[in-house]
Amino acid sequence: MKARVPASSANLGPGFDVLAVALSLYVTVDIEPAAEFSMHSMGCGAGTFDGENHLAVRIARDILGHSRFSLTIDSHIPVARGLGSSAAVAIAAAAAAASASPVDAGIEIDGHGENAVASAFGGLVAARVSPDLTWRHLPLDDRWRFVVAIPDQELSTDDARTALPATVPFADAVANIGGVALLIAGLARCESYVPRAMHDTMHQPYRSHLLPAASQLMATMVDAGAHDACWSGAGSTMLALTTEEGSVTVAAAVQARMAELSVPGTVHILNADRDGIVMTPTVH
Repeated sequence: MKARVPASSANLGPGFDVLAVALSLYVTVDIEPAAEFSMHSMGCGAGTFDGENHLAVRIARDILGHSRFSLTIDSHIPVARGLGSSAAVAIAAAAAAASASPVDAGIEIDGHGENAVASAFGGLVAARVSPDLTWRHLPLDDRWRFVVAIPDQELSTDDARTALPATVPFADAVANIGGVALLIAGLARCESYVPRAMHDTMHQPYRSHLLPAASQLMATMVDAGAHDACWSGAGSTMLALTTEEGSVTVAAAVQARMAELSVPGTVHILNADRDGIVMTPTVH
């Protein structure tokens, strides 16, 4: 079977480890029975980790209980850029191997639920995994578009986590709670969006040294007409919230700014993915 799974952007500013949205970049994993193991990869990360230790292979092998399969992976989700690539790959492999609950594979890889839930079920979600996985779809206005500026620079989630403090000031926690409430209302309805609802005090400031250009890229997006901007997950991707009418202008502005700052990378205008996992039979 073949499974297609979308990327995801977590946090969305103040919703740290809780909010995520599925985005229209995809990874596809195709698994077929075979006399002996083989693997072929295409797209992002192609050839880098091919073999029996590849994440998708390990997950498929654990589910199937053997390695007598051929696995093909085609990913358009950049690795280590804050777009949920590991969770998406894990979920796609589990689904293609006929797991009863593919989302569990993504949660096991990430250790938290929002990326995995968004990729598995699509849309805008709130999720937590303590004590057990609990999640809900949240309303998301169809008019929203997401401009993502993806530097070539990778940022490891471990490094991004290490940069965070053990505690945060009480006022910062309160500010983020208010931001999350306003953000959810604005994502549900464009007209209700409050400027700077994506403003974060709990993780982005502490990670800024990992990508010095981040604040300038986000400011450029907002100056060009985006409603707001934030880090996508742990970075290095920056995400802007805009509508279709303003998306091209925002994308062009941040692409030009990346060139000015000598930050190589790509820019995409994405929709929210509403489907999550999509299964199709393998065509021979």
